[in-house]
Amino acid sequence: MQPRRVNFHTLGCKLNFSESSTLAREFERGGFVRVAPTAEADICVINSCSVTEHADKKCRNLIRKLHRRNPAAIIAVTGCYAQLKPQEIAAIEGVDIVLSNNDKGALFKRVVELSGKGRAQVYSCETDSLTSFFAAFSSGDRTRAFLKVQDGCDYCCSYCTIHYARGSSRNMPVADLVAEARQIAAGGQKEIVLTGVNTGDFGRTTGERFIDLLRALNEVEGIERYRISSIEPNLLTDEIIAFCAASPKFMHHFHIPLQSGSDRILGLMRRRYTTARFAERIAAVRRLMPDAFIGIDVIVGFPGETDADFRTTYDFLARLEPAFLHIFPFSERPGTPAVDLPGKVRPSVATQRVAELEGLCERLHGAFCARAEGTEDTVLFESTRRDGMMFGFTGSYRRVKVPYDRSKVNAVCRVKLGAMDETHDLLGEILD
Repeated sequence: MQPRRVNFHTLGCKLNFSESSTLAREFERGGFVRVAPTAEADICVINSCSVTEHADKKCRNLIRKLHRRNPAAIIAVTGCYAQLKPQEIAAIEGVDIVLSNNDKGALFKRVVELSGKGRAQVYSCETDSLTSFFAAFSSGDRTRAFLKVQDGCDYCCSYCTIHYARGSSRNMPVADLVAEARQIAAGGQKEIVLTGVNTGDFGRTTGERFIDLLRALNEVEGIERYRISSIEPNLLTDEIIAFCAASPKFMHHFHIPLQSGSDRILGLMRRRYTTARFAERIAAVRRLMPDAFIGIDVIVGFPGETDADFRTTYDFLARLEPAFLHIFPFSERPGTPAVDLPGKVRPSVATQRVAELEGLCERLHGAFCARAEGTEDTVLFESTRRDGMMFGFTGSYRRVKVPYDRSKVNAVCRVKLGAMDETHDLLGEILD
């Protein structure tokens, strides 16, 4: 008999990516062959996202596409959309099993127990029952792994469903995560990205602190680089900043959500800081790491956001001069307090505001990359080959391209950085 084939379709965040990769390894250990998302498969697994209505729609469309393409395939759906609206997903033609985030770790077992296609089985739970921790890290990428260190969130921002989809903040012990990092190192990957829902809130269930985790991971042999995927500004402490500045392994790269540059809108969002506090945290990073890559999340079109609020946000970001902006138009999510707020912003207005910030991002990112022209830096090269070139990133997350050299894949090399092209890539010359 031919081994059964399985493919994976991951929507949303890096956390989902790490979980899908872990599920895939379980299927492979069980004798399945993992095939490409576009290939015909016996089982299709969708790890869904529900951060916006677009994410929900994308999942529904994907289910229908997979069922049309391969009507006999078992379709299993898990993730945040499956947690929030399991019956809505189960009603879609072709779906065979829907699993809550609590049941994600049992997905392999549940799927192989299915005798065939039929009425969708639903494994659901309430938010209060989301207490398990599904340990996960990604594999397959020769260069970089995503290590899940934390799950859930206690913040309950007024626009966000993540607390309902992922439950309360929880984590694995530091010792267990160090063991997983060692496993990643044994697989040959050189860089780990620490990921979670509210990463800096690490320690809720073990009494440890995020800085304790950073210090322990710093000692893992074989891992040359760490990046913190995202950290709330109120959790980015002086201690963490000083540690990252002093450690040769923790990159000068911070992804810090702002969401609005208007204190009035931040209050409506139920965020836990002011713009003054946010600016002070950015200044604290730059005092010790002047050339750090700082990426910032921002939402436009939140209910009640006036033209003056948006202009305040734009001007605030222009003064901060981050390296990159991740820009999202507000998406109303059922069940969140923001649904009932007055002052809805017209979609056309939100679209225009997104475009303005995209223009600002283009200018800021280009200026950040151009500042490195003529300098030397270290680059971890990836296996991607395009037009005879290979690519990699500096510690401060500038992308560099050099002529392809297979021997340099997954190697950290000293590089002379030359001119920046129209895509903000820097042409490099390997020095060692």
